[in-house]
Amino acid sequence: MPQSHRAAHWDAAYARGDATCSWYQQQPTMSLRMLEAAGVTAADSLIDVGGGASVLAGTLLDRGFGDVTVLDISPAAINYARDQLGPRAAAVHWLTEDLLTWQPARAWRVWHDRAVYHFLTAAVDQDQYRQALEAATQSGSVVVLGCFAPDGPPSCSGLPVARYTAAELAARLDGWTLISQAREEHRTPAGIMQPFTWAALRKRP
Repeated sequence: MPQSHRAAHWDAAYARGDATCSWYQQQPTMSLRMLEAAGVTAADSLIDVGGGASVLAGTLLDRGFGDVTVLDISPAAINYARDQLGPRAAAVHWLTEDLLTWQPARAWRVWHDRAVYHFLTAAVDQDQYRQALEAATQSGSVVVLGCFAPDGPPSCSGLPVARYTAAELAARLDGWTLISQAREEHRTPAGIMQPFTWAALRKRP
């Protein structure tokens, strides 16, 4: 899917805000649990890729994080998230970028991704994601990934998805060590259960 089409697709998905989207959650419980399991603290810099209208950024600010970045391809999602945070939005770095063509200008201690990687079903897209991940992190950095589990849905938001175990995610990231894993039964606003696999990995020297 061309970049312009990807942006338009996700703008349409966020046209009515966030609370009606299947991935909506009132609290980023599993994200926080995985960050804690990986030893992440408020002193660490963090980028939330595909963060869109997620409440994670605000929750991290509440916990004292001072270097938080949100990246999303959708201007509608970014604008919604900024509006929800109000004046506190100024404390977050906002990047409206296509992750697959983005050239990171710095590195972060933590890379967080809830429900982006599983949309990348083509090998070329997965390779581009990996290139961005490597460029935006350094030795000792942590990546937290939340993707559909093997028994999760085969599609989401009108797009096909890939499904993973934690071991499969770790196998995709050569040079990273799996340090924590979990399973989540995410209930959508429509009441549908979506099984997620969560994995936290640390970048080796």
